[in-house]
Amino acid sequence: MNRNLLIKIMLVLSLFLLTSCTDDKKTVRLTLAHTLDTRHVVHQAMEYMAERLAFYSNGTMEIVIYPGGQLGSERELIELLQIGSLSITKVSASPLEGFVPEMKVFGIPYLFRDSEHFWRVLKSDLGTELLNKVSTARLKGLGYYDAGSRSFYTTNGAINTPDDLIGKKIRVLNSPTAVATVQALGGAAAPIAWGELYAALQQGVVDGAENNPPSYYLSRHYEIAKYYSLDEHTFVPDVILASLDVWNSLNNEQQQWLTQAMADSVEYQRSLWQNASDEALKAVIAEGVQVTYPDKQAFQDKVADFHASFANTAVADHIKKIKSM
Repeated sequence: MNRNLLIKIMLVLSLFLLTSCTDDKKTVRLTLAHTLDTRHVVHQAMEYMAERLAFYSNGTMEIVIYPGGQLGSERELIELLQIGSLSITKVSASPLEGFVPEMKVFGIPYLFRDSEHFWRVLKSDLGTELLNKVSTARLKGLGYYDAGSRSFYTTNGAINTPDDLIGKKIRVLNSPTAVATVQALGGAAAPIAWGELYAALQQGVVDGAENNPPSYYLSRHYEIAKYYSLDEHTFVPDVILASLDVWNSLNNEQQQWLTQAMADSVEYQRSLWQNASDEALKAVIAEGVQVTYPDKQAFQDKVADFHASFANTAVADHIKKIKSM
């Protein structure tokens, strides 16, 4: 077993033991970990989920949250779920590709026309089917959070055409599709852990990255990467996952409470997202960031062959359904 993962498991177990000492033997305490800042709307939505779960269960269920990557990277958190050492986490759909190949459909550039189209897919039978697919990796899909669209930000010059990516190394999610997207557009891709990205930008290890406005702002990457090009190449949802072992340990009523608390938090998070995105853009512009809105057609043309490469893959039918919605 990976030594770092073993350390994380021991830490989670110690935290579990510390938080499970209670006079009320009926209390079920679930550990939740993620990699984001506590100011992020995803964290706020998870706090709301914890509040709703406590309400529905009349205080007999509790969620303890460990934010900011305290318990590891997204991949490490998924692995902790698989062995039952963590109850719940939030990950981008992209790193899930390594566990559930069908999830790569979310990383295909310019597949979703806009936010409305994106959410129509998530709320469809296809969205449910993809969420349920995670069970093959010993995970339970609880729901999707809005993560907006991902766009490029760089330290030296804006990305207004695909040619502007030539010679630039761009940090991407740990996802083969994310790597292939940047390569198809003419850049060089570098999968780097989120917690290591600030230093990588600062030291010139990478020339830029890609993410949504709230994450760009709250990570303070705008301090180094002063060019933000809103090309909106992908809409990749955040996926809320539970350990299948932990889920199966709950009785039917407890599962229903958690499901309803999750549904409440999804609506709450969506209500916060657009305002958070707008405010993040205002804030980075005030800090001197050059925000541009490139013509997407040149980018779409550049990835046409990449789209065609999925013709005989497991996601070919998914792509057709998404385009037809």
